[in-house]
Amino acid sequence: MKIYGIKSCGSVKKALSYLDAHAIMYDFVDLKKEKIELSTIQRWLEHTPIQQLFNTRSATYRNLKLKELNLSDGEKIEWLLKEPMLIKRPVIEQDDAIMVGFDLDRYNQKLL
Repeated sequence: MKIYGIKSCGSVKKALSYLDAHAIMYDFVDLKKEKIELSTIQRWLEHTPIQQLFNTRSATYRNLKLKELNLSDGEKIEWLLKEPMLIKRPVIEQDDAIMVGFDLDRYNQKLL
């Protein structure tokens, strides 16, 4: 299992605490320190829609004024590569499944 996120993000903190509390092993990928690859984003998009992955509620989205650009899905992918803080966090990769964000009910159902 891999978890992509940033350590200061509240949702990531909740996810890591959940996994630690349930003794679930994971590798953490810090999006501030490691460059995200196009192949990784494409793999995620095989399992989740771009609307779920692209965080339109982030400060980065607002600061870059991306709403005004009415981005296509391809342009959103380009922005995710340039600005990984636009990725909704955390992203959990496990086998062929992807979970985006922290949702306790879904974690209980999928991870336990």
